[in-house]
Amino acid sequence: MSTTVLITGASAGLGAAFARGFAAKGCDLVLVARDKTRLEALAESLGREFGAACEVLPADLLDPDQCAAVAGRLADRTRPVDMLVNNAGFGLPAPFPYSPVEDEERMLDLLVKVPLRLTHALLPGLRERRRGAVLNVASVAGLLPTGTYGAAKAWITAFSESLRVDMEPYGVRVLAVVPGFTRTEFQERAGMDVSALRDAVWLEPEAVVAKALRDLALRRPLSITGRHYQAYALAARHLPRAFVARKMARTRRAPAAAQSD
Repeated sequence: MSTTVLITGASAGLGAAFARGFAAKGCDLVLVARDKTRLEALAESLGREFGAACEVLPADLLDPDQCAAVAGRLADRTRPVDMLVNNAGFGLPAPFPYSPVEDEERMLDLLVKVPLRLTHALLPGLRERRRGAVLNVASVAGLLPTGTYGAAKAWITAFSESLRVDMEPYGVRVLAVVPGFTRTEFQERAGMDVSALRDAVWLEPEAVVAKALRDLALRRPLSITGRHYQAYALAARHLPRAFVARKMARTRRAPAAAQSD
C-alpha cells in the first residue's frame, strides 16, 4: 500500500526538498502552497523522475476557507493521508516592537494556528489506522530567545514533543525538524540581511530532509542537522536563560528609521 504525504509550503525550499525526499521513497504526494504554477511544475518533475503520483492543492493557508479545504483533505477517510509535513511559514525583517502588529498576527497564525488545525484534522484517521506520522518544521531559533518567530517555533517544538507522547500508544510518529540557516528563499522573502554569515553555518535543504527522514525512521523526537547546530542546541539547554536573552538581544536591532525617531 502506497504512503500518501501532504506537505505545506511545498513549492520551494524545504517543502520542495521534502517532496523530493518522499517521492524518492515511493510515496504519493499532496502538494500545498499558494503558487499553483510552481506546484504543477514540481509535480510534473517528481512524476517524471520518480513516478510519484502528485495531487496539487493550491491554497493560501491564511485564508480560513482555503485552510478548511486542506483540513478537509486531511480528514478524508476515502483518500487517507498517512503523513503530514507542516512546513509553510515566513519571517519578518524587524524585531517585534518595529513590525506592524497585523504582520505579527499573520506570522503567528501560519506558524502556530495552521499546524494546530491541520494536525488536528489528520489525527483521528491516524489513530484509527494506528500508523502514520506528523513532521513539524521548527527552527533552532526556537531554542533561544530570538523574537516572535523564535517564540512561535519554540511552540511548535514543544507541541511536537507533547503530541509525540500522546500518539505513541497508537503507533503514530511525531518529529520536530529543527533546522538552522538553510539555503532557501526564506531569508530573501523575509527581507533579512544574511551577508555577514559564514558559509560554514549554512545547510542544504536536501541534507536537512535526509536527516529528518532518518530520524523519523528511528522514532527520534527531534531532528537537528549539523554538528554546529547540535552543539548550539546542547548549549541552549544548559546556559542560563537570562544570560542568553541578553546576548541574543544584541543581534536584534531596530530598523535604522525607527532608531532615528
